[in-house]
Amino acid sequence: MPRPRSLAPDQLAATALAVIDREGLTGLSMRAVAKELGMSTMGLYRYVRDREELERLVVELVLGAVDTGPPDPAAGWRERITVMVRRMRDAVGSHPAVVPLIIAHRHHSLGVLRWSEAVLVILDETGMAGERRVVALRALLGHLIGAIQLEHLGSLAGAGTVAISELPPDAFPHMAATARTARTVDADREFLGGLAILLDGLEGLTGPGTAGR
Repeated sequence: MPRPRSLAPDQLAATALAVIDREGLTGLSMRAVAKELGMSTMGLYRYVRDREELERLVVELVLGAVDTGPPDPAAGWRERITVMVRRMRDAVGSHPAVVPLIIAHRHHSLGVLRWSEAVLVILDETGMAGERRVVALRALLGHLIGAIQLEHLGSLAGAGTVAISELPPDAFPHMAATARTARTVDADREFLGGLAILLDGLEGLTGPGTAGR
């Protein structure tokens, strides 16, 4: 394959993302991406300084697909938060191996910053502020990131749930019973159910009395 004359950042990011999707994050290297592009490793350094810059391009490519525009203003705050969280899940869930990169580069990612800004606007409207607003945003991000990783690394539909459901009921009655139920819960129900529980908790922190807390 002849080496391309010039490469746009999105082309580099798409190539690196293809490597990650196929081989996992451990498969990402300057050499692997250069090979995919049909160029030498040194040739790739004409476009990016190092792997870290390449990682940031990947993060921006994935998060660039997230719609950070405000949801329907006529909807309640819970519904709008759910819309924002689902948008992020849809984009990142298609490339779960990228999650560690998003965490590592979140302070530099315009995608993360824009999404977080949009969520904070909604939280502000509820009267939530100060420390509680900080914790609320982190809790939403924690659920989002954790749920994506669990779905792809420890799915309820996986062998682990089956194994737990077959534990001796005299030793682990609650674990075994819960796992048997878990086998009927699909990924969407798990994700949205967890989000609903989180939003129930946040709802108790909203209102005029929360300002400044």
